Amino acid sequence: MSDFDQLVSEINGCTLCTLSAKRTRAVPGDGSRTADIMFIGEGPGFYEDRDGLPFVGPAGKLLDELLMSIGLSRQEVYITNMIKCRAPNNRDPLPGEIDACRPYLARQLDLIAPKVIVTLGRFSFARFFPGETISEARGKPRKWGDITVYPMYHPAAALHNPRLRGVIEADFRNLPALIESGAPEAEPGPAPQKGSAEQLSLF
Repeated sequence: MSDFDQLVSEINGCTLCTLSAKRTRAVPGDGSRTADIMFIGEGPGFYEDRDGLPFVGPAGKLLDELLMSIGLSRQEVYITNMIKCRAPNNRDPLPGEIDACRPYLARQLDLIAPKVIVTLGRFSFARFFPGETISEARGKPRKWGDITVYPMYHPAAALHNPRLRGVIEADFRNLPALIESGAPEAEPGPAPQKGSAEQLSLF
């Protein structure tokens, strides 16, 4: 069993927080294990809990459309969430739930080693840059060690507020250039000192 398969197995069997008691399926992530770009959302919803895959509901369909608009598919990227089990009624994840899943996300980052992390929404953005607002940070790439972090609104935001769809589409159009260039103009951020897994544990 590969290190990645071992990680997926651990996530699927995880009982570190109370969300495990009522889940249908855990949702480790989906996509290429050698992806240049990793999308990190908030947590699974109804459809994700049912299927064991991230972003397969309405927000996921929009994400697929956005990827297609820049010539990518979900098989070419990696998609995961801050928490790996659905929270009741799709409520916001609690700090303890995020903490329980933190080591899993850190290991995913180390194993996949993406060039670009796209944080979808405020919870995933806060894992790398706590204390900042997504409304002010979105669309502005910055460095986190050797990785470019690119904050965006969550696709679900456009479903609730159609005026945000144009903003999200515009941000997506910048992704191919970020992957190619390594974001030379990205704003600097805190540099991980001993690998992404240990840096994540500091937040």
